[in-house]
Formats: sequence, C-alpha cells, structure tokens
Amino acid sequence: MNIHPIRTEGDYKAALRELSAYFDNEPEPGTEDGDRFEVLATLVEAYEGKHFPIGAPDPIEAIRFRMEQGGLTVKDLVPSIGQPNRVYEVLNRKRGLTIEMIRNLHRNLGIPAESLIGA
Repeated sequence: MNIHPIRTEGDYKAALRELSAYFDNEPEPGTEDGDRFEVLATLVEAYEGKHFPIGAPDPIEAIRFRMEQGGLTVKDLVPSIGQPNRVYEVLNRKRGLTIEMIRNLHRNLGIPAESLIGA
C-alpha cells in the first residue's frame, strides 16, 4: 500500500479524488481496497480536523435549528425559557441564556448543553 501523510492542499485534493472513487462502490472491510479506503478516510479526516476545524454552534442558532427540526413555536419554548416575551428576547439576542434556561432546553428539547453554553 503506497500511502503517505497529507501535508499539502495538493495531497488533500488527490486523496479526496481517490476516496470519491470508492464511494460509488465501497470496498469490503478487511480487503486490500477496504484497508486503503479506511486509511485514506482517516488521513483526510485528520487533515480536515487540523485545517478546517468546525467550531461549536451559536447557542441561538442551536435553538432555532431545534425549533425548525421539530416544528416548534415560541409557545413550545415557554416551559424552558419563560413567558413568550422572554423567549423573543432570547431569540433576538436581547437577553442571554441563564443556567436554568440551558438546563431546561437540554432536558425538555434535547439540545446538547455544549451547544447552548457557546464559546
């Protein structure tokens, strides 16, 4: 197996091209092609993690995403945040989330606490 670390943008693009051929017909794990696919995928993932890190989502965007995902309305957030006017203040970034709100949103709506805490 002739594989080397991904050090440059050119190496990265070449690895992506090779990987894309495997996506159409993913090789069986444990075979020579399967091992090559797995190693290339691991190298690409490591390169992307280093060069294209994905930060934590914005807390308000996490709430909006959950609302969209679940078809929720402001009324559905009242048990977690408080009265509708408070929900609107939070969604419009006029009021920050409290620890209690974060706990409630996590418990009631399943939003990861890490997403609500923010950076």
